[in-house]
Amino acid sequence: MRVYNISYSDGAGGASRAAFRLHRSLLDEGIDSRMLVRVKRSDDPFVVGPMKGSGKLYAYMLGYADRFPLRMQLKPVTLPHSAAWVGGLAATRINGLEDGVVNLHWIGNGTLSIEAIGRLNKPVVWTLHDMWPFCGAEHYPSENGSERWKSGYSRWNRPEGERGVDMDRLVWSRKKNAWKQPFSIVCPSRWMARMAGESALMNGWPITVVPNPLNTRVFKPVSRKAARDALNLPADARLVLFGSSAVLGNPLKGWELLQQALCLAASGDNAIEGVVFGHGKPEHAADPGLKIHWLGRLYDDISLALLYSAADLVVVPSRLDNLPQVGTEAQACGCPVVAFDTGGLADVVEHNKSGYLAKPFDPHDLAKGIAWVMESRERQGELSVSARNRALRLWAPEVVAQQYARVYRKASEAFFSASS
Repeated sequence: MRVYNISYSDGAGGASRAAFRLHRSLLDEGIDSRMLVRVKRSDDPFVVGPMKGSGKLYAYMLGYADRFPLRMQLKPVTLPHSAAWVGGLAATRINGLEDGVVNLHWIGNGTLSIEAIGRLNKPVVWTLHDMWPFCGAEHYPSENGSERWKSGYSRWNRPEGERGVDMDRLVWSRKKNAWKQPFSIVCPSRWMARMAGESALMNGWPITVVPNPLNTRVFKPVSRKAARDALNLPADARLVLFGSSAVLGNPLKGWELLQQALCLAASGDNAIEGVVFGHGKPEHAADPGLKIHWLGRLYDDISLALLYSAADLVVVPSRLDNLPQVGTEAQACGCPVVAFDTGGLADVVEHNKSGYLAKPFDPHDLAKGIAWVMESRERQGELSVSARNRALRLWAPEVVAQQYARVYRKASEAFFSASS
């Protein structure tokens, strides 16, 4: 069986990293995997991307061209949107490859157009890293609570106050017209599977829940002292970790909720310090009321694994998320996770076993979870063991690769049965 993983990149962003990890997991299990990307970051010989200077410039221009029409919507855009008008990967190129299964991942920024997806002549499996495949142009519903993705996008249910071209409706209509046959959908979390099943576009399509894999031989517990020494972090401080990749201004990531919770958790005798990775200190950062170590971006998994082992716990304060890899990576390293009980985070954290799930968007309960984890070293040790075992059971590469292999076989059988 050959699998073609189609992704914007093999390392730029969380969805791309998840796609690359799946690709490597498949290879390790003897499944013939190839990866086609618009932006190549790795030196993997089985990943194909634009290697020459002109190809990279063309890829950049495609991304700009794909985003430009969104300006016609004339509304403030605080969350990611994609029109998918153009694509650096043409359907003819993919269709000309040897027989195999196409596994789509995150294909924004001019990777693959909506119409090209509809012209693919191979079995298609689509891993949903966000809600864009069944929404309009938006990758997650807007903050106004619109549920057009459930009922379909019409001129009658456009949110009040929006002006200009209804790009969300236009993009959704293009998807509906171009995708004549159902694809096999893979969702990393039960929450995302439920959303896809309730959507007007994918209702009735085959949907399977399979988590993202991670390398549990790299993400593993190491000595806290050694990890802190390597990263130059204080040996005796109680460290709360937050992972952010240029998302401090993204309301979905909950940075301001975390700041409130940290101040609450640090009151009294609970002297804690924050650690932020993936983002440097903002130029005009407000004083959070406690010491924060800004580590900036980490470029390799070994450094990430060290950081998780150095922390007392990780907080994922997202308002909406699928299966955030910060949460799964941390648990693989034996680091408990505190998060809001929202979206796919219930698939990440086992409440009171590998961490704490707080009431959605209550900073007081988030602070309570932080304090609960750290108030007892014995409890931290129990949570750490449980978190590591959970990671081995659910997210180890060999576990996930075999689940995907079953999805690929079913998708191939359904495709050729429909074609005969």
